Amino acid sequence: MSMSSESGWDRALTAMDEQERAAAIALRDRFAELGADEPESRALSEISESIPQLAGFLALRRIWPEMIDGWAAPGALESLPAAARLLAAGADRDDVIRLARCTAYEAVFAMLYRLTGEGRDHEASEDTPGWVLMETTPRGDLTGRPVRGLYEDILTMDPSGRDGQDLFK
Repeated sequence: MSMSSESGWDRALTAMDEQERAAAIALRDRFAELGADEPESRALSEISESIPQLAGFLALRRIWPEMIDGWAAPGALESLPAAARLLAAGADRDDVIRLARCTAYEAVFAMLYRLTGEGRDHEASEDTPGWVLMETTPRGDLTGRPVRGLYEDILTMDPSGRDGQDLFK
């Protein structure tokens, strides 16, 4: 999803009609306003490939700070009796935090894979339904564009910029 230079962005805009160009610029600005990395690439992917990049970004952006890094917040570990016992027994706080964050990451990744990667239970008979996460309009109407592969992007959402490398030390 990398746009290697601004000239690539400019070339892509030049190839678009006026309506697509305006949509791409507005989408790029929205991504930038929301703090997304590579806003030009995300906007171009959404416009040219019809991939709901904004919906995917919004679905992921609060997961890391709330569900993974939340375990580093004061009092978070102490709210779990097992973690409180480990700390009281002298366990290193940073190790227990890393364990909780790593476990949370693994659970998040597995859930995102289950919801947006497979789309069905392969152990169930083939005549059972599957599922899909679908983009909606601001009013909640389905757009018809599935949000797929969120598990592929979860590491890039690490607010520290380390792509989760500190979890596995």
